Amino acid sequence: MELMNSINAALVSSLGPLGPLIAVGGLGIFLILLTLSAMMKKTIDPMEKLQRSLKAEAEARKSTKSQALRTADRADKLQKFATFLEPQNESELSAARLTMLRAGYRSKNAVRTFHAVQFALGLGLLAVGMVYSLILSQTTEVGTRSLMLYTLLPGAVGYYLPKQYIGKRVKKRTEEIINGFPDSLDMMLVCVEAGQSLDQSIVRVSKEIRAGYPALSEEFEMVAHEIKAGKDRVTVLRDMSERCGVPDVSSFVTVLIQSATFGTSIAEALRVFSAEMRDKRVMRAEEKANKLPTKLTLGTMMFTVPPLMIILIGPSIHGIATTLGGKGTHF
Repeated sequence: MELMNSINAALVSSLGPLGPLIAVGGLGIFLILLTLSAMMKKTIDPMEKLQRSLKAEAEARKSTKSQALRTADRADKLQKFATFLEPQNESELSAARLTMLRAGYRSKNAVRTFHAVQFALGLGLLAVGMVYSLILSQTTEVGTRSLMLYTLLPGAVGYYLPKQYIGKRVKKRTEEIINGFPDSLDMMLVCVEAGQSLDQSIVRVSKEIRAGYPALSEEFEMVAHEIKAGKDRVTVLRDMSERCGVPDVSSFVTVLIQSATFGTSIAEALRVFSAEMRDKRVMRAEEKANKLPTKLTLGTMMFTVPPLMIILIGPSIHGIATTLGGKGTHF
């Protein structure tokens, strides 16, 4: 604490009353510039450079689609910042794209836009924090630690806020798919038993459940469009299970692939699997119902027991106090 006070006194004596704020702002700008320089200029190991050159030569012999992780788009204003707005590793970029797909953002520049928003919010709220600290230091006397907190905390919040939003959106879409999947299977079974093919059933189901479960409807609609475009059905279904990230959808895809491989009836497989999904939905509802009394225990103890004790014991305590007060005893 004495060290902080001495540093604060030195800054005030050398830079004036706003010395601590100027030092905190300069430190923040220095850290930002240091991070940008580290992201834009990385030291490459010679062996890694050799491996990259060999890999680039191998990829040059392939088609244009596999030459790079991304395709350049002249209309995209963020293209020139793609080196630090997107992961440079192929596996990291694929994981980021999968996360954005599960959140419902299917644009090819979704990862780049997400990092741009994250970077802009971080810098913007950092500037807001600096302005607020400047105004606060002019009106009241604030310590150096408080100034640093008021300056850096908004920037950290702005940086992690988009990530938190994407996580909540992924969770919401996953719950929506889980809740609507048994109903979609029942409807698909009805369509198949009525004489429609599996592709026609998927199109019909995507139209019927759009009002109640739009996320699941988008997944089925994408499957229908990819099959119409000539893509292999097995690949399309596996891509759907990967995009959804739900075990029930993965099991459904496995059932359809096995049914097509072994030549069994799709209607029979759907009938058995839809019955199992209905049972799982009932089990999930029962599990939530069984958890409810445990969750209500704390609220019951806090809001029910004290009023009940007051009602039962209050009149007796009042009578005892009145009796003792009449005899001259004071509480």
